Amino acid sequence: MSKRDYYEILEVSKSASPEELKKAYRKKAMQFHPDKNPGDKAAEDKFKEAAEAYEVLSNAEKKQRYDRFGHAGVGGASGGGGYGGGGMSMDDIFSHFGDVFGGGGFGGGFGGFGGSSRGGRRVNKGANLRVKVKLTLDEIVHGAEKKIKVKKFVECKPCSGSGAAHGSSHSTCSTCRGTGQVTRISNTILGQMQTASACPTCAGEGKIITNKCTECAGEGIVRDEEVITLNIPAGVEEGMQLSVSGRGNAARRGGVNGDMLVLVEEEKHPTLIRDGNNLIYNLHISVPDAILGTPVEIPTVDGKVKVKLDPGTQPGKILRLKGKGVPDVNGYGKGDLLVNIQVYIPKEVSKEERKLVEKLNESPGFRPQQDETDSFFSKVKNMFE
Repeated sequence: MSKRDYYEILEVSKSASPEELKKAYRKKAMQFHPDKNPGDKAAEDKFKEAAEAYEVLSNAEKKQRYDRFGHAGVGGASGGGGYGGGGMSMDDIFSHFGDVFGGGGFGGGFGGFGGSSRGGRRVNKGANLRVKVKLTLDEIVHGAEKKIKVKKFVECKPCSGSGAAHGSSHSTCSTCRGTGQVTRISNTILGQMQTASACPTCAGEGKIITNKCTECAGEGIVRDEEVITLNIPAGVEEGMQLSVSGRGNAARRGGVNGDMLVLVEEEKHPTLIRDGNNLIYNLHISVPDAILGTPVEIPTVDGKVKVKLDPGTQPGKILRLKGKGVPDVNGYGKGDLLVNIQVYIPKEVSKEERKLVEKLNESPGFRPQQDETDSFFSKVKNMFE
């Protein structure tokens, strides 16, 4: 099932400002929030859909890729993690976008499903991971599954990413009482002002580890290697950056993982040249073949095809093989294979060959018309004079 357009989901134009995007997302999230629609799966899906759209369009880099490549530009290389809001849990969405509601929301917190107590607590976010993947033209045309080995931060296994030693636990921060925030009241000329900031004792997490894991020193992550499978969609191109949500570096102490950004590099094909979704093949034929016509074999990404050249084929003629090009990355059909006819002109000829050419040039059938003085055979004559 194809995804809906992100601008359509938020009901905004492509020129919408960041503030307009934020306002549109807030409206949708309020409308379909799970607290307001308990047990409504359709509303929950729309809530996640709006979060996915906002996550992409509110990020300048992702928005640029989406505007250029569509959905494939922000999530085509799925590696099991999905992308955008579609790959997030409810808590992930709340932790990412809770600030859109200014700390308010349903149930006094807009902090989680059913008004859970995530509230203003800080949620760690893992760093994004950037990798390059080289693709052949065959892989680009048909799509590909690529396995890559990357060095990254992963969840610490002994403590399951919690940072606490086995048998230990976390205690509620006594400074902020688990809220992750401390409130200060100051007297100003305008009266008393109340401000909230991250708790300095627990760094905004709302809890403190009583006994740290020795493997990760309480961080919940360690450096390791991981093999990741990327499913590259057909039609990608050089410079396209695909985003795989949640497959970047793991976050400290059970936070939200970063994303993996996959930069596409194309390997040069020995005979075919890519031009957008079209492919170009330069076919070199001899003068006799151009005059008499001849069957030729044209290489394509799916094997060779036979084509019959008509007698009198002119240099520069373009043959179009429909649907033999590259599929559109957004599913809008396939490009064509354009065969560019180039006639080979020898730089040197023997005396016998020269006489044959001169004799042919004297024949009326090989003489250009008055308005065709720059025709092919006129050029042939000039080359040997």
